[in-house]
Amino acid sequence: MPLNEIIVTMEAESRLKMLILSTENDNKLVFLRLIVGLVFMIEGILKFLYLEAYGPSLFNEIGFRYAFFWAYFTGAFEITCGFLVLIGLFTRIASIPLLIIMIIALITTKLPLLENRGIWTFAHEYRLEFSLTVLLVLLIIYGGGKWSGDLKFFKSGKT
Repeated sequence: MPLNEIIVTMEAESRLKMLILSTENDNKLVFLRLIVGLVFMIEGILKFLYLEAYGPSLFNEIGFRYAFFWAYFTGAFEITCGFLVLIGLFTRIASIPLLIIMIIALITTKLPLLENRGIWTFAHEYRLEFSLTVLLVLLIIYGGGKWSGDLKFFKSGKT
């Protein structure tokens, strides 16, 4: 491989690392991570513990084929990504699957409320999901913050 291709590859890797791991040096972001991480970890664990209320039964009820797979798949992502957000490691990457989960929850469980029961019931039922969605967008924009694994890795150059 010619030297100029190696340099271009190294620069691209450096830009990608900066995009993923760079973060605001803001200690307030730890509170966003705490909220988002704990909520998703708890919701993921509930999918394994209370099968009829939060697991495959719920996924079957809202129309998912292969409800067991999707319940456990979603639960595993909520636990794993929630933990990564909580500790601030790969915060932006971990927030993306959680944002996708929130969008799917909006489409499958909340929008039917808007159609069937009206705007006020929808607004009431969607308040937590809306809040989490906004927090996830903020984490994707700003990263993990001052007290995060992202900042430690970015400053140390380990990845």
